Amino acid sequence: MMITTAMLVGLAWKSVVIAGLTLALLRLARTRSSGERSLVAHIGLLALLMLPVASLVLPLWQPLPASWVAEAAPTASVLTETGGSAVDPAVAAASVPAVADAAGPPPINLSAWGDLAPFLYLVPFALLFGVMLVAVLRLFAMRRRAEVLVDGSWLSALAEAQRRMGFKHGTALLVSDELRSPISWGLLRSTIVLSPKAVQAVGEAEAIIAHELAHITRLDWAKLLAARAACAVFWFNPLVWMLARESHQLREEAADDAVLMADIDGPDYASLLVGAARHDNKAALMAAHGVAPSQGSLKRRITRVLDASLRRGPASASWVLMSLVVLAGLTAPLAAFSATASEERATAKDARIAALAAQKSALATKQQATATKAEAAVVAEAAATDRRLSAEELVSLRAVGATPDFVAQMREESGPMSADEIISAKASGVDPAYIRAMRQIFPKVDVGDLIGASALHIEPAFARDMKSHFPDIGIDDVIALRAMGIDCDFVTDMQKAGVRMHSAGDAIELRATGMARSRAKPKPAAARSQRGASVSIGPNGSMEARSGDGRVARIEFPAPPAASEPPAPPGD
Repeated sequence: MMITTAMLVGLAWKSVVIAGLTLALLRLARTRSSGERSLVAHIGLLALLMLPVASLVLPLWQPLPASWVAEAAPTASVLTETGGSAVDPAVAAASVPAVADAAGPPPINLSAWGDLAPFLYLVPFALLFGVMLVAVLRLFAMRRRAEVLVDGSWLSALAEAQRRMGFKHGTALLVSDELRSPISWGLLRSTIVLSPKAVQAVGEAEAIIAHELAHITRLDWAKLLAARAACAVFWFNPLVWMLARESHQLREEAADDAVLMADIDGPDYASLLVGAARHDNKAALMAAHGVAPSQGSLKRRITRVLDASLRRGPASASWVLMSLVVLAGLTAPLAAFSATASEERATAKDARIAALAAQKSALATKQQATATKAEAAVVAEAAATDRRLSAEELVSLRAVGATPDFVAQMREESGPMSADEIISAKASGVDPAYIRAMRQIFPKVDVGDLIGASALHIEPAFARDMKSHFPDIGIDDVIALRAMGIDCDFVTDMQKAGVRMHSAGDAIELRATGMARSRAKPKPAAARSQRGASVSIGPNGSMEARSGDGRVARIEFPAPPAASEPPAPPGD
């Protein structure tokens, strides 16, 4: 099949209609669950992929009267070339040949540029499609080099997550040092690959496995490849790129909802997302899903995870049927639509207009690539200023209890903040007093890090105590110490026992390796946050965490052998 300029122009405006319609439907269905909205987005992507095939297979549909398109455009073209009269072009051409030659060189024939349109289209298409194929081949090569994970804790977590989510197919569980965070892919032979750092986080095993199994169950890998193929075919359409980006976000949100519906604690899962965001696989050739969110989607996903009022169920059968009927009923007539019955009716004027449109589209694409930095600066400036809030942002601010006074105080304390940043801060309990107190300890700490710290109920007093023991400590180390259950009493007791700890990493290593007993008799310790949550440490080293809504979690540490003694103080 030969690609023509007319065919590309038709696919261009039809893809704009389909992508724009899908984005509009997603906007109207913003109160529905992520699973239902994800279905709409991917049906739109499927319609885009079927558009070229349907345009060739379906019979032509010409609803416009023939008189509308059968104009005297050829006569106009004769006038352009000869300078003659519409009444008698032949006579005019014979009477003024010298005048035409004296007028200078002939006008530029724009139809010649139309011949280059297929070539200009195929080069980016081949590059994007080739990158996608390389990314897929890289996954399977990584699978061959990865090692099978035989850790009992992770295998138990895999079995438990499969039982909760009703997943009955086998899944390969591997570990590879080529990754920074876990990923999953596959259809018939699904695969989950963990990074070495993730293998050490045994406490997060069930949540990580549940998230990746949700992607596998929903066939998200096939949806990801379909989105990339649509971007390759319609690379010139920015609406298609917007739809592909939104579909990826909805796939991650639907997987988050599946994790929460599998009885995974919301705040604990939000803490996992905050920690995983620092180890995102940022490689361009990564055609797989992972639990680690990108910096652009972290706040949106955390806000959804902590909002218990959102719908989280999968798409119902009626919703699936309705989405298919609506999009198919509009896509099929659009694909068959033709302004003329055949290409012979196209005039020279129409060809020049189509060539000019293709030239403008290529120029706009080039300008868009060169102006990326300028557009990013404009977006950042708009987000930092007091712009008019949208209805969706106002509803979100009201849902989390953010008042105008709270917004003004937050911006006065931490500078310009967007509506999304204010919503995330309010949802996680970060207020101006908390920011002020924490920045007295860590002067340059980012609000995003404070949101992660507040999610773990880290109070300024705890951070100040840890800072007094470890002067070079950072906010990430404080979060890690809290996650391991290390407090000031633990550090003091270990120092009394003669154990020297030069950094927070030493304390974490002691706790992780079971050397968490001091010579002195352990004292029951308890800590309570201002938000109603409390953490207590019993005599035998066990930890009990009680949230503000009454939920209780206990952690038991194995007792050391009876004959073991703490290490003796090193000699001077």
